[in-house]
Amino acid sequence: MTHLREKGCSRLRGFSRASILVLFLFCLPGHSPCAQVQPKLKVVTTLFPLQEFALAVAGERARVDLLLPPGAEPHAWEPRPSDLVKIQKADVFIYIGRAMEPWAKDILKAAGSANLKILEASKSFQLLEAGNLSKESSPGHRHARGEEHSDPHVWLDFSLDGKITAAIAAAFAEKDPASASHYRANAAVYRSRLEALDKKFAAALSSCRHRQIILGGHSAFAYLAKRYGLQQIPLYGISPDAEPSPKRLTEVIQAAKRHGVKFIFFEEMVNPKLARVLAQEAGLRTLALYSGANLTRDQLKQKVTFLGLMEKNLENLRKGLDCEPK
Repeated sequence: MTHLREKGCSRLRGFSRASILVLFLFCLPGHSPCAQVQPKLKVVTTLFPLQEFALAVAGERARVDLLLPPGAEPHAWEPRPSDLVKIQKADVFIYIGRAMEPWAKDILKAAGSANLKILEASKSFQLLEAGNLSKESSPGHRHARGEEHSDPHVWLDFSLDGKITAAIAAAFAEKDPASASHYRANAAVYRSRLEALDKKFAAALSSCRHRQIILGGHSAFAYLAKRYGLQQIPLYGISPDAEPSPKRLTEVIQAAKRHGVKFIFFEEMVNPKLARVLAQEAGLRTLALYSGANLTRDQLKQKVTFLGLMEKNLENLRKGLDCEPK
């Protein structure tokens, strides 16, 4: 024992008193790196924008998982048993709403967690009725089953994203009151970035030769179009698996020619075959638009962000709509 004590003390002789004092202070409660790591919130989100908003709000104080695997099309995706386990272990679950994730009600019921905070993003603010929005920004479309189907892509209106971000901060503060000011401050910073992007879109799209987004795909950009005074003319309705009728194809080709546009837009995560057919028939070129709902594996490796994708959208919209530089 004496030998061990001497050996231990000989190690301390190499440190100055000041060094030992600094080490002692660092190991006091609440100081890193010796302090115990506080438990992090466990958060599960359904879509990529929601994951980015949650990460921006939480910083290092939460683990935020995304249910969608890379490259999955969110309209067609359904959760697996392993996803149910993730939700059961989570503190907070964030999703858009029934129109986007029709499976959410059943999986939340199956999870049966009384302590789970559920945030339905599309109910965290006062929304326009989606049916009215669709009618204003694009021709009315009906779901394959014949019922009026709403546009769930609310995150493409950055002013609504700011409200979603604030709601996320409130949900985190409810589960972790000690960090409430941290969440609110982070939300304010991210909201300022959204506001700056919103102003950039508004300025850049205010002087475009064309106001029509001819979309060779499903109706995913009604919120974006309405926000900036554009008109979305899609090939088919909300479902990306829908097949447009020959009549609708002809109508969109005629609309493209009537408005004199030079580009047909297509959604990157959806098969662009129909958009290419449409462009070929109309003698036009194609440009991508990103809904941002999910990322591909390559985009994940490149650490693409939601805000970065939206900047790319603005670049392509300015080109496709022939906007004057600002």
